[in-house]
Amino acid sequence: MGVAFDYAPERPESIDTILNGLDRYNPETTGVFQEYVAQQCADQTYDCYANLALLKLYQFNPHLTRDETTTNILAKALTVFPSPDFSLCLSLLPPHIYAQAKLSQQSGPPASGTLAEAVSHLCILHTQLNSAQYAEFWNTIDGDDLYADLVADIQGFEEIMRVRIAVVVSQCMQEVQRDVLESWLNVRGSKFDNFVREICGWSVDGSVVKIPLNKENEARGTVVRESVKFEQFGRMVKRAYEQPA
Repeated sequence: MGVAFDYAPERPESIDTILNGLDRYNPETTGVFQEYVAQQCADQTYDCYANLALLKLYQFNPHLTRDETTTNILAKALTVFPSPDFSLCLSLLPPHIYAQAKLSQQSGPPASGTLAEAVSHLCILHTQLNSAQYAEFWNTIDGDDLYADLVADIQGFEEIMRVRIAVVVSQCMQEVQRDVLESWLNVRGSKFDNFVREICGWSVDGSVVKIPLNKENEARGTVVRESVKFEQFGRMVKRAYEQPA
Protein backbone atom coordinates (compact mmCIF):
# COMPACT_ATOMS: atom_id res chain seq x y z
CA MET A 1 0.00 0.00 0.00
CA GLY A 2 1.40 3.38 -1.03
CA VAL A 3 2.02 6.32 1.25
CA ALA A 4 -0.50 9.15 1.09
CA PHE A 5 0.76 12.20 -0.82
CA ASP A 6 0.10 14.54 2.11
CA TYR A 7 1.85 12.32 4.66
CA ALA A 8 5.07 13.48 6.35
CA PRO A 9 6.12 11.58 9.49
CA GLU A 10 8.28 14.42 10.84
CA ARG A 11 5.63 17.13 10.38
CA PRO A 12 5.04 19.15 13.59
CA GLU A 13 1.53 19.11 14.99
CA SER A 14 1.25 22.88 14.61
CA ILE A 15 1.93 22.63 10.85
CA ASP A 16 -0.49 19.74 10.52
CA THR A 17 -3.21 21.79 12.18
CA ILE A 18 -2.69 24.65 9.72
CA LEU A 19 -2.70 22.34 6.70
CA ASN A 20 -5.96 20.72 7.75
CA GLY A 21 -7.77 23.97 8.48
CA LEU A 22 -8.67 27.25 6.83
CA ASP A 23 -5.47 28.86 8.12
CA ARG A 24 -3.55 27.28 5.25
CA TYR A 25 -4.96 30.13 3.14
CA ASN A 26 -4.26 32.79 5.76
CA PRO A 27 -1.39 35.09 4.68
CA GLU A 28 -0.32 35.36 8.31
CA THR A 29 0.82 31.73 8.23
CA THR A 30 3.37 32.49 5.51
CA GLY A 31 6.09 33.17 8.08
CA VAL A 32 5.34 29.89 9.84
CA PHE A 33 5.70 27.92 6.60
CA GLN A 34 8.91 29.77 5.71
CA GLU A 35 10.44 28.81 9.04
CA TYR A 36 9.32 25.24 8.45
CA VAL A 37 11.11 25.17 5.07
CA ALA A 38 14.29 26.41 6.80
CA GLN A 39 13.87 23.64 9.37
CA GLN A 40 13.56 21.01 6.64
CA CYS A 41 16.78 22.27 5.06
CA ALA A 42 18.61 22.07 8.39
CA ASP A 43 17.45 18.69 9.69
CA GLN A 44 17.17 16.79 6.36
CA THR A 45 13.42 16.24 6.59
CA TYR A 46 11.00 16.84 3.74
CA ASP A 47 7.35 17.84 3.54
CA CYS A 48 6.17 18.40 -0.03
CA TYR A 49 2.54 19.04 0.98
CA ALA A 50 3.49 21.90 3.29
CA ASN A 51 5.91 23.35 0.73
CA LEU A 52 3.23 23.34 -1.95
CA ALA A 53 0.87 25.11 0.47
CA LEU A 54 3.45 27.87 0.90
CA LEU A 55 3.89 28.26 -2.86
CA LYS A 56 0.12 28.53 -3.15
CA LEU A 57 0.15 31.31 -0.56
CA TYR A 58 2.80 33.06 -2.64
CA GLN A 59 0.45 32.84 -5.62
CA PHE A 60 -2.32 34.57 -3.69
CA ASN A 61 0.03 37.06 -2.02
CA PRO A 62 2.95 37.86 -4.37
CA HIS A 63 4.20 40.62 -2.10
CA LEU A 64 5.04 38.00 0.55
CA THR A 65 7.20 35.93 -1.76
CA ARG A 66 10.76 35.20 -0.63
CA ASP A 67 13.02 34.13 -3.47
CA GLU A 68 15.42 32.30 -1.15
CA THR A 69 12.62 30.18 0.30
CA THR A 70 11.28 29.36 -3.16
CA THR A 71 14.75 28.31 -4.27
CA ASN A 72 15.15 26.10 -1.20
CA ILE A 73 11.80 24.43 -1.86
CA LEU A 74 12.89 23.56 -5.40
CA ALA A 75 16.28 22.35 -4.20
CA LYS A 76 14.61 20.13 -1.60
CA ALA A 77 12.35 18.71 -4.32
CA LEU A 78 15.47 17.61 -6.21
CA THR A 79 16.46 15.42 -3.27
CA VAL A 80 13.46 13.12 -3.81
CA PHE A 81 13.88 12.53 -7.56
CA PRO A 82 12.54 10.74 -9.59
CA SER A 83 9.28 11.75 -7.89
CA PRO A 84 7.21 14.48 -9.62
CA ASP A 85 7.62 16.92 -6.71
CA PHE A 86 9.91 19.29 -8.59
CA SER A 87 7.44 19.62 -11.47
CA LEU A 88 4.60 20.17 -9.01
CA CYS A 89 6.51 23.02 -7.40
CA LEU A 90 7.31 24.54 -10.78
CA SER A 91 3.62 24.58 -11.66
CA LEU A 92 2.91 26.90 -8.73
CA LEU A 93 5.53 29.49 -9.61
CA PRO A 94 4.47 32.79 -11.22
CA PRO A 95 4.02 32.21 -14.97
CA HIS A 96 6.49 34.93 -15.94
CA ILE A 97 9.20 33.33 -13.78
CA TYR A 98 8.72 29.91 -15.34
CA ALA A 99 8.49 31.43 -18.83
CA GLN A 100 11.80 33.27 -18.36
CA ALA A 101 13.43 30.10 -17.06
CA LYS A 102 12.27 28.09 -20.09
CA LEU A 103 13.17 30.85 -22.54
CA SER A 104 16.69 31.05 -21.12
CA GLN A 105 17.47 27.61 -22.56
CA GLN A 106 17.21 29.15 -26.03
CA SER A 107 18.06 32.83 -25.69
CA GLY A 108 20.52 32.88 -22.82
CA PRO A 109 20.32 33.13 -19.01
CA PRO A 110 17.97 35.59 -17.28
CA ALA A 111 19.25 38.60 -15.37
CA SER A 112 21.81 37.71 -12.74
CA GLY A 113 20.57 37.40 -9.17
CA THR A 114 16.90 36.93 -10.11
CA LEU A 115 14.56 34.11 -9.16
CA ALA A 116 14.20 33.25 -12.84
CA GLU A 117 17.94 32.62 -13.03
CA ALA A 118 17.83 30.32 -10.00
CA VAL A 119 14.85 28.42 -11.41
CA SER A 120 16.60 28.07 -14.78
CA HIS A 121 19.69 26.55 -13.18
CA LEU A 122 17.69 24.20 -10.96
CA CYS A 123 15.72 23.06 -14.02
CA ILE A 124 19.01 22.10 -15.64
CA LEU A 125 19.91 19.95 -12.63
CA HIS A 126 16.44 18.40 -12.66
CA THR A 127 16.74 17.52 -16.36
CA GLN A 128 20.14 15.91 -15.83
CA LEU A 129 18.84 13.79 -12.97
CA ASN A 130 15.75 12.66 -14.86
CA SER A 131 17.93 11.84 -17.89
CA ALA A 132 20.29 9.76 -15.73
CA GLN A 133 23.15 12.11 -16.60
CA TYR A 134 24.58 11.76 -13.12
CA ALA A 135 28.22 12.52 -13.99
CA GLU A 136 27.10 15.70 -15.77
CA PHE A 137 24.97 16.58 -12.74
CA TRP A 138 28.01 16.55 -10.46
CA ASN A 139 30.16 18.35 -13.02
CA THR A 140 27.56 21.09 -13.28
CA ILE A 141 27.48 21.63 -9.52
CA ASP A 142 31.26 21.51 -9.15
CA GLY A 143 31.92 23.67 -12.19
CA ASP A 144 29.85 26.72 -11.27
CA ASP A 145 29.69 28.39 -7.88
CA LEU A 146 26.14 29.57 -8.59
CA TYR A 147 24.86 25.99 -8.59
CA ALA A 148 26.67 25.30 -5.33
CA ASP A 149 25.10 28.40 -3.81
CA LEU A 150 21.60 27.27 -4.83
CA VAL A 151 21.89 24.08 -2.77
CA ALA A 152 24.10 25.47 0.01
CA ASP A 153 21.21 25.73 2.49
CA ILE A 154 20.32 22.03 2.07
CA GLN A 155 22.19 20.22 4.82
CA GLY A 156 23.86 17.06 3.48
CA PHE A 157 22.69 17.70 -0.09
CA GLU A 158 25.51 15.76 -1.78
CA GLU A 159 25.12 12.73 0.47
CA ILE A 160 21.35 12.71 -0.03
CA MET A 161 21.77 12.85 -3.80
CA ARG A 162 24.24 9.97 -3.74
CA VAL A 163 21.71 7.86 -1.87
CA ARG A 164 18.92 8.79 -4.30
CA ILE A 165 21.09 7.96 -7.31
CA ALA A 166 22.06 4.66 -5.70
CA VAL A 167 18.39 3.81 -5.17
CA VAL A 168 17.62 4.40 -8.85
CA VAL A 169 20.65 2.35 -9.91
CA SER A 170 19.58 -0.54 -7.66
CA GLN A 171 16.17 -0.57 -9.33
CA CYS A 172 17.47 -1.15 -12.84
CA MET A 173 20.85 -2.89 -12.57
CA GLN A 174 22.37 -6.02 -11.10
CA GLU A 175 25.97 -4.97 -11.66
CA VAL A 176 27.82 -1.89 -12.87
CA GLN A 177 31.43 -1.02 -13.64
CA ARG A 178 33.21 0.59 -10.71
CA ASP A 179 34.54 3.56 -12.67
CA VAL A 180 31.08 4.30 -14.06
CA LEU A 181 29.46 4.17 -10.64
CA GLU A 182 32.23 6.35 -9.18
CA SER A 183 31.41 9.05 -11.73
CA TRP A 184 27.67 8.70 -11.02
CA LEU A 185 28.15 9.05 -7.27
CA ASN A 186 31.01 11.56 -7.46
CA VAL A 187 33.04 9.68 -4.86
CA ARG A 188 36.16 7.55 -5.24
CA GLY A 189 38.72 5.46 -3.41
CA SER A 190 38.08 4.28 0.14
CA LYS A 191 35.10 6.62 0.47
CA PHE A 192 33.50 4.88 -2.50
CA ASP A 193 34.13 1.43 -1.00
CA ASN A 194 32.66 2.49 2.31
CA PHE A 195 29.56 4.01 0.67
CA VAL A 196 28.90 1.00 -1.51
CA ARG A 197 29.39 -1.58 1.23
CA GLU A 198 28.13 0.18 4.36
CA ILE A 199 25.40 2.46 2.99
CA CYS A 200 24.15 0.48 0.01
CA GLY A 201 24.94 -3.06 1.13
CA TRP A 202 26.49 -3.93 -2.25
CA SER A 203 29.69 -5.84 -2.97
CA VAL A 204 32.77 -4.93 -4.99
CA ASP A 205 34.35 -7.66 -7.12
CA GLY A 206 37.41 -6.22 -8.81
CA SER A 207 36.23 -3.58 -11.27
CA VAL A 208 32.58 -4.58 -10.94
CA VAL A 209 30.04 -3.55 -8.30
CA LYS A 210 27.39 -6.20 -7.76
CA ILE A 211 23.91 -5.27 -6.62
CA PRO A 212 21.73 -7.85 -4.82
CA LEU A 213 18.56 -8.95 -6.55
CA ASN A 214 15.38 -7.15 -5.61
CA LYS A 215 11.85 -7.00 -6.98
CA GLU A 216 12.80 -4.09 -9.24
CA ASN A 217 16.01 -5.30 -10.90
CA GLU A 218 15.21 -9.02 -11.18
CA ALA A 219 13.96 -10.13 -14.59
CA ARG A 220 10.86 -12.26 -14.25
CA GLY A 221 8.75 -13.87 -16.92
CA THR A 222 5.07 -13.05 -16.88
CA VAL A 223 2.44 -15.55 -17.96
CA VAL A 224 -0.86 -14.04 -19.00
CA ARG A 225 -3.88 -16.33 -19.09
CA GLU A 226 -7.19 -15.26 -20.52
CA SER A 227 -10.44 -17.12 -20.00
CA VAL A 228 -12.68 -16.77 -23.05
CA LYS A 229 -15.80 -18.93 -23.25
CA PHE A 230 -17.12 -20.43 -26.48
CA GLU A 231 -20.45 -18.60 -26.05
CA GLN A 232 -18.60 -15.29 -26.36
CA PHE A 233 -17.27 -16.30 -29.78
CA GLY A 234 -20.75 -17.42 -30.76
CA ARG A 235 -22.21 -13.98 -30.08
CA MET A 236 -19.39 -12.33 -32.01
CA VAL A 237 -19.95 -14.55 -35.08
CA LYS A 238 -23.71 -13.97 -34.91
CA ARG A 239 -23.28 -10.19 -34.89
CA ALA A 240 -20.97 -10.40 -37.90
CA TYR A 241 -23.83 -11.84 -39.97
CA GLU A 242 -26.52 -9.51 -38.67
CA GLN A 243 -27.90 -7.05 -41.21
CA PRO A 244 -27.26 -3.39 -40.36
CA ALA A 245 -30.38 -1.48 -39.31
